[in-house]
Amino acid sequence: MPIYNKLVRDKIPQVIAASGLGCRTRILSDDEYRKELNIKLREEIEEYFRAGNSQDALEELADLLELIRALARVHGADWEQLEALRARKAEARGGFEERVFLIDVDDR
Repeated sequence: MPIYNKLVRDKIPQVIAASGLGCRTRILSDDEYRKELNIKLREEIEEYFRAGNSQDALEELADLLELIRALARVHGADWEQLEALRARKAEARGGFEERVFLIDVDDR
């Protein structure tokens, strides 16, 4: 019996049951949930870096977006609030589209 002990997407128990298998789950406390979201975020980032092609990379980015949505809720914001914050920062500081690479700053 494989032991996972990790946060999974909400419908994974139903997917497992539909395949004819059983599983045990529990609902995490708020503190456990935040901790496990952070662990899952690291896991998905590592999977993104290991992606061998654009399609796999996009799949991992979709997983990251789902985690970012969940983390925003944990921190008291919804997707629209997070997007508004992103837009304000992009307006003030720009995005990453122009590929600017800072070499150094003259500090005289």
